[in-house]
Amino acid sequence: MKHTSYTIRWIRPKQEHPVPLRVKLHRRQWAVSDNLRYRGLTTPEDVIRYDNLSYGPLGRWHRLDLYTPRDFSAPLPVIVSVHGGGYFYGSKEVYQYYCMDLARRGFAVVNFNYRLAPEYRFPAPLEDTNAVLTWLCAHAAEYQLDTGNLFLVGDSAGAQLASQYAAAWAEPEYAADLGLRIPSFRLAALGLNCGMYDLQARAVSKQDGAIMTDYLGTDLTVYGDKLDVLSHIGASYPPTYLMSAPNDFLCDQCQPMAVLLQSRGVEAQWKLYGAVSQREVAHVFHTNPNLPEAIQANDDQIAFFRAHLQ
Repeated sequence: MKHTSYTIRWIRPKQEHPVPLRVKLHRRQWAVSDNLRYRGLTTPEDVIRYDNLSYGPLGRWHRLDLYTPRDFSAPLPVIVSVHGGGYFYGSKEVYQYYCMDLARRGFAVVNFNYRLAPEYRFPAPLEDTNAVLTWLCAHAAEYQLDTGNLFLVGDSAGAQLASQYAAAWAEPEYAADLGLRIPSFRLAALGLNCGMYDLQARAVSKQDGAIMTDYLGTDLTVYGDKLDVLSHIGASYPPTYLMSAPNDFLCDQCQPMAVLLQSRGVEAQWKLYGAVSQREVAHVFHTNPNLPEAIQANDDQIAFFRAHLQ
C-alpha cells in the first residue's frame, strides 16, 4: 500500500465577503506552522481512508474524509471531528493525522471542511456540520456505521461549534431557531478540547480582535438569542469530556464550562495535561500524534467515549 504525505494548502470557497490581507497572512503563517508540526507523518497501515467524499454543493469546500480501522466488527461507532482555526482557518488536511489516530482506537472518524469566515459568517459552520451529520446518517449502512453510537469532538473554535451543535441536538427549539433540521442519531458523548464556550460574552467583549467581527459581523442584534449558547444547555445535553493544558491560552475556559455542565445535570469531566514548563503542550496539543501528552489525552477521552457506548 502506498502512503501519501499531504502538504496543507488553502482551499478557496465561493466568496460572499472580501478577505482582508491580515486574514490571508494568518492563513499562510498557520499553514507553514502546521506543515512543520506534521512533517513526515503518513497514513497508518491499520487505517483505511475514503477521501474527498461530497456532502454538499460547494465542490471541494463541502468535502469530507472518512477513516476506519482496517480490522473491525461492524457496525462501527463514529466520531465526527469539527476542526479549529479561529473560524477563519483550517481544513481536513490539517486534521487528518489526528483523526486517523483516533480511528486506530476502534472508531470510524469523519473529518470535514466547512465554510470559514470572513467569506461566510454565522451560522455557516453549524449548517455544514449538520449537513455532514445528515450525509452520515444517509450513508451509514454503506460504510457500516453505527449512528446509535455517535460522538462529536472539536477543538479551539471547533470546540465552540461542537458545543453549540450539541445544544441544538439536545433542544429542538434551539435547533429550529438556528435553522437546523437535525437528522435522527444518538449523540452519545462530546469531546471539547482547548475551546471557548461562551460565544455571546466573547463576541461582546471583542477580546479576540477582529475574529468575532469576521465571523459574526458588526451588528449582533440580528441574531437574537442565537449566540447565547449556554442558556440552551440543560440535562439532555450529552455527557462531556473537556481537556486543556496550562500553556493553552484558552485554559481558563475549561473548568468553568465543566462546572456549568455539572450544575445543569450533565455528566462532565475535565482534565489539564502537561506542565507550565512544557511549552510544547499548549493550544490544541492533542492533535499531534507524536506528543506523549496528546496520546494520553486522547486515550482518556476515548475511554470516556467507550463508557457511553450502547
